[in-house]
Parts: sequence; structure tokens; C-alpha cells
Amino acid sequence: MPTWAIVLLCSAAAVGLFVLGMSLTLMIKGHHIDSEISTNKNMQRLGIKCAVQETREADGSAECSDTAALPGCTGNCGACDIEHR
Repeated sequence: MPTWAIVLLCSAAAVGLFVLGMSLTLMIKGHHIDSEISTNKNMQRLGIKCAVQETREADGSAECSDTAALPGCTGNCGACDIEHR
């Protein structure tokens, strides 16, 4: 069996195992893995913030905190845009 076929079969098996693992996680937990900072309660509880938000808080260039009244920057990664709109 050629080397490229072995590599192809191994990569297909790895992708298959990944898909199986994600499917089992979805079936057992009943929801997708929540990796978004703005919606993950455990990340919020631990005080993990968006990188853009942390940078703005450190620079003091914008009031981008959890209690900021600035529209478009509500303390979550989706709302803290990089372009300072």
C-alpha cells in the first residue's frame, strides 16, 4: 500500500473520530460546546474577558467594561469591535 494512501486513511480516521466525539458530546450534553466568551457562564465566572476588551481597558482608550453604557461595547467579544466604531 502506498504511503499517500496510508496518510489519507489515517487523516480520514482522525476526522471521523473527531466528528464522532463531537456528536457524542452533543447527544450526551444536549447542546453544542459553548466556547464564546460572551455566552459561556463559566468563563464569565472566572473573569475571562475578550482580548479587545482587555486591551482597551489597559490602554484606557475606550470605556469598554462590563458596565459601560457605550453602545457597541457591552463587555462581550462580539460587541467589542476592533475598528472603534
